[in-house]
Amino acid sequence: MSAPTADRPASGVFSPKRAEVPQRTLRTDRWWLPPLMVNLGLSAFIIYATVRAFWGSAYWVSDYHYLTPFYSPCISAACEPGASHLGVWLGHFPPWIPLGMLVLPVLLGFRITCYYYRKAYYRSVWQSPTACAVPEPRVGYTGETRFPLIFQNGHRYFFYFALLVTLLNTYDALSAFHSPNTASGFGFGLGNVILIVNVLMLWAYTAGCHSCRHLIGGRLKHFSKHPVRYQFWTRVSWLNARHMLFAWITLGTLAFTDFYIMLVASGTISDLRFIG
Repeated sequence: MSAPTADRPASGVFSPKRAEVPQRTLRTDRWWLPPLMVNLGLSAFIIYATVRAFWGSAYWVSDYHYLTPFYSPCISAACEPGASHLGVWLGHFPPWIPLGMLVLPVLLGFRITCYYYRKAYYRSVWQSPTACAVPEPRVGYTGETRFPLIFQNGHRYFFYFALLVTLLNTYDALSAFHSPNTASGFGFGLGNVILIVNVLMLWAYTAGCHSCRHLIGGRLKHFSKHPVRYQFWTRVSWLNARHMLFAWITLGTLAFTDFYIMLVASGTISDLRFIG
């Protein structure tokens, strides 16, 4: 925490009512380890996702219809033939615009405003506070009532768009059961397993969102009068209690799904086929 100045009143560890303790904290455990792990995990995903978003190639496997979530939907005329599941809406993008530009802002907004991710990066990146009994490096506190944090209140709206993106990823995963080597056109390989697992984890994370839980049962006064919604609410509540777990799992499955499709699309490896 910064020391008090003429325009910054004494507070926190510098408050005149606080005992004079020279140490920043008296904690002797490794309180810095969880924030460090969060910083490393988030940084690794952000770097990987940013590089792949602007990579511009190795995102589509035409033989098996594998499309990485980072590029879905691909709506530019620059997309590889067949990769535009929703059609071509726009012309060729310049290199500084990612082909998946339609959903990337939605996913970024949904994750940044997520209640769990707020807690994670507030503590690790902003150190507000880093851990219990560890003072934060700032004196003032305004909560989420001023710019830019007031935009955190838009999480519920990002949730609605995230639902559409998850539905789109589901469509991509189902349409990937394709093979040019069978009469029916049906095929099944390791890539399908990876895509399906990724979609299931995305549904678990999205459905466990606090906004989803409130949407289903937050305004009900008597659960006994709404037994169906109550059953849905209990399922969503189970996911909500594990929201942190699925938040991290989906970062891993998204990166792994993209990485596997990149390897297959670039010809580095061949997809392990079970049918077709």
